[in-house]
Amino acid sequence: MNALFEKLFRLNDHQTTVGKESLAGVISFLSIVYIIAVNSTILSDAGIPLEAGIFATVASAFVGCVIMAFWANAPLILVPGMGINALFTYTMVQSMGLSWQEGLLAVVISGFLFIALAFSRLSAKIVSSIPHSLKEAITVGVGLFLTFIGLQKGKLVVPSENTFVALGDLSDPFVISTLLTLIITIVLFIRNVKGNFLLSMIAGSVLAFLLGVRSGAEKGQSAGSVNDFFSSFGTLSFGAIGDVAFWAAVFSLTMVLIFENIGLLHGQLGMMNQDGKFPRAFQATAASALLSGVFGTSPTVSSVEGASGIAAGGRTGLTSLITGVLFLSSLLFIPFIKLVPDSAIAPILIVIGALMIQNIKNINLQDLTEGFPAFLIIALIPLTYSIADGIAFGFIAYPLLKLFLGKMHEVSMFMYVSALLFFLNFVLHYIA
Repeated sequence: MNALFEKLFRLNDHQTTVGKESLAGVISFLSIVYIIAVNSTILSDAGIPLEAGIFATVASAFVGCVIMAFWANAPLILVPGMGINALFTYTMVQSMGLSWQEGLLAVVISGFLFIALAFSRLSAKIVSSIPHSLKEAITVGVGLFLTFIGLQKGKLVVPSENTFVALGDLSDPFVISTLLTLIITIVLFIRNVKGNFLLSMIAGSVLAFLLGVRSGAEKGQSAGSVNDFFSSFGTLSFGAIGDVAFWAAVFSLTMVLIFENIGLLHGQLGMMNQDGKFPRAFQATAASALLSGVFGTSPTVSSVEGASGIAAGGRTGLTSLITGVLFLSSLLFIPFIKLVPDSAIAPILIVIGALMIQNIKNINLQDLTEGFPAFLIIALIPLTYSIADGIAFGFIAYPLLKLFLGKMHEVSMFMYVSALLFFLNFVLHYIA
């Protein structure tokens, strides 16, 4: 078996082993498994049956990870993206008036457009046309976003009417469990203990049990009837294909998929110095996004939580394959997965966010024509709770500042076009 994995994934060339890759795959899975319950719940708000949402989430994650593993040989995890699922449900369906079946068709068409770009020569030109400062800013912004999610999941910050968020109750056993697990996570990571994140999750789960903390986000969810699992598979409707709202939705999804994944892939591959894998990873992501609509969910993206597997030593597609297989098997073991509480997952997200924020040192903040658009991306991704909106504001501001200060020659034509498209997207959303 080791020889087969070596042949498929070139483990020796990547200075890794089956054991390291398997451990990284498990850690990636445990870091992102919450998406099964969360994504299916969000999809249910669009009208998709909960059971169908569970199946679609698991199936799209499994197939996406397998494509990434064998096509790109990268340890990246493809799952239905947070933010994009909200765009699908609360904007496309609830605000723009599409049915969920029409929304799934929009996902498929966006996926086709994404694939056409990813497999064309234009893809490389687009990637090279995006300023380095904006690429790094997306990574930093997503890092802050991930940190914020971790702080929320760990109840270290809570909603507040007066101050947006406030410090959590430090006497709450859940918060105490999170803080103790965070200390353990940081110490294990700094000391470079093998399997540090997995060990911290186990320790955090034990601490939570001792403190009487119940398991996290998935509690109370039910898998429902097996017959209902496939009710959204291939359920596409062409009823709104002639409407402005439908094509506004397609445009929004396509733009978000392209730019969000460019930033995510750039950041995660950069963590391993594997930038050469970007083209195939980009193509794998595009194919997975298209298939998501067929399975019955919002598009998959390269999961930021996949950085936990990279930090744990994952370097090849074997990590992705292991994660994908675990996703498939999770349909049988969801009750056991729920035993890992949010207080044990949140510290890992916080540490990963801290790792991604380090990219800010690569941004020239002294030149405000570079630094201010980057700042907008960094600030607005977590503050708007939307990766798409944060990217849009930065991409609009960049060419405008260069133009007003007589530096228009420093901006590629693609950036001018993308800024205009992002602006028109805001207009279309307003009209729709």
